[in-house]
Amino acid sequence: MNRRVDTLLRTALDTVQGGALRPVTALPASLRHRLAGAPIQIDGNVLDADIQLLLRLEGLLPGKSKDKTSVATARANLLTSAKLVSGPRRELPRVTDLTVRGADGQLGARLYVPRSAPMSNGGLLVFFHGGGWVAGDLDSHDAFCRDAAEEAGVRVLSVDYRLAPEAEAPVAAEDAIAAFGWAVEHAEDLGANPSYVGVGGDSAGGNLAAVVAQQCVRRGLPAPALQVLIYPALDLVGRRPSRDLFAEGFFLTDEDINWYRDHYTPDPAIRADPMVSPLLAEDLSGLCPAYVVTAGFDPLRDEGNEYAEKLKAAGVEVEHHCEASMVHGFANILVLTGETHQARRRITTAIRTTLRPPT
Repeated sequence: MNRRVDTLLRTALDTVQGGALRPVTALPASLRHRLAGAPIQIDGNVLDADIQLLLRLEGLLPGKSKDKTSVATARANLLTSAKLVSGPRRELPRVTDLTVRGADGQLGARLYVPRSAPMSNGGLLVFFHGGGWVAGDLDSHDAFCRDAAEEAGVRVLSVDYRLAPEAEAPVAAEDAIAAFGWAVEHAEDLGANPSYVGVGGDSAGGNLAAVVAQQCVRRGLPAPALQVLIYPALDLVGRRPSRDLFAEGFFLTDEDINWYRDHYTPDPAIRADPMVSPLLAEDLSGLCPAYVVTAGFDPLRDEGNEYAEKLKAAGVEVEHHCEASMVHGFANILVLTGETHQARRRITTAIRTTLRPPT
């Protein structure tokens, strides 16, 4: 039996090396779980078996180095991984590249219009991609944005903010604030209602979305209708137990976090600024409603959980889901069904519920 499992695992590995995961995910659930190995339980949570199989395949790939000495390599690896786990491209009636206002000039952006969105007066989510403020772009999160737009029934505006190390903190945050302001000002041109423009992002993008929500209040700017924070990075100073519990083996590692942090904030003095670490803001009162999603096997889990509680304590309306069986980055793994799909649907349901204007 072990020889058969080894053969099947080698076949699955060859499939991944060929650039496709669908044959692997199409296997019967019982077989996928056998290939994944014995269940992994940490801190009371059990890792999703399909995620576990992906982690096992990733660990067996030859030349799949986690070394991030090269920024160019890190960017290329993220784009390759995104294509591998995104599945077939979801077709939308309209996907348009455009430019938006940044803090110092124009930024690239992409507008996604779903089938169910009205011609005008609809909802809009301004989205900032993850990638540690160093990697990621419009293409790395294209599949997620297509899926979110169609399932939530709102337009999604993905913004290509400037990356480190070419642009150190807080440039990305200022770009995000400027881009969100532009989206509100031009909401009607984009087919949206200015009162139903939200902000969201995953990982580093979740950090930027949280900063936008805070700074719009602090600077007296039009505030988002909703902030969607997907396993956000929120504190570049402190360290919590989840950083040690999941330091290795769950996609995002402790070494990765430090590498991204050092490129985004080479000057440690800026790391405690709420423009960089929004969890450290003293006053969170008056912020827009928040949907916060964290992952049970994510080194960033505890800071996301803490921020949700801190928002609640400040009187902010918060819906928080800790997806106990998930890892950092699960929202981009569209090729998986099961619990990964359900967790993603909870995100799009929250977006639809808040950002779709009443008819």
